[in-house]
Amino acid sequence: MTNAVIFDYGVGNLLSLKCALERAGFNVCIGTLEQDLAKADAIVLPGVGSFTSTAKKLEDVKEIIQTKVAEGVPLMGICIGLQLFFKESTEGPGTGLALFKGKVVRLQGNLKIPHMGWNTLNIVKHCELFDGISDGSYVYFVHSFYPTLLDERIVCAKTTYGTTFASAVVNKNVYGLQFHPEKSGDMGLQILRNFTKITMR
Repeated sequence: MTNAVIFDYGVGNLLSLKCALERAGFNVCIGTLEQDLAKADAIVLPGVGSFTSTAKKLEDVKEIIQTKVAEGVPLMGICIGLQLFFKESTEGPGTGLALFKGKVVRLQGNLKIPHMGWNTLNIVKHCELFDGISDGSYVYFVHSFYPTLLDERIVCAKTTYGTTFASAVVNKNVYGLQFHPEKSGDMGLQILRNFTKITMR
């Protein structure tokens, strides 16, 4: 069975994500150390926390994550996990992984923030992560910030809430989701199962 390691920032309950990944076919552990991540077949950065606090927690393992990505190990970032793929955020100080070029900014408009609840995916580019997922499918969001990208070619799905933002980004073995697949019912489980298949290749 494929080993997935959820990196624990030390905030929030990771049980629902762990259970969802196990249902998708992973053997899952939650880790905080370099040696935990070194043995991973896939790494997941979960979607709980602020940019500043999570970036600080990543400092000790940033090099091993970047090394694993360079080796081809799949990396999934969920919500704040996706935002950590960028170098900086207007949410606060801290330095992310700088895997993607761009910046994380606050949602704008007269709508309620945070963006919380179900919203649709506008699939703009097919990727294996969305096999079996229809355009317009509903997934679950909880966020106040979103990434702006310099390279639109890596955007696979967009969502509109006040503004239109990238809700799924894929570049080689790096997969970023602004929504929470572990809270997105059957659609989310299908996405995680697709991630399992990608990892097992």
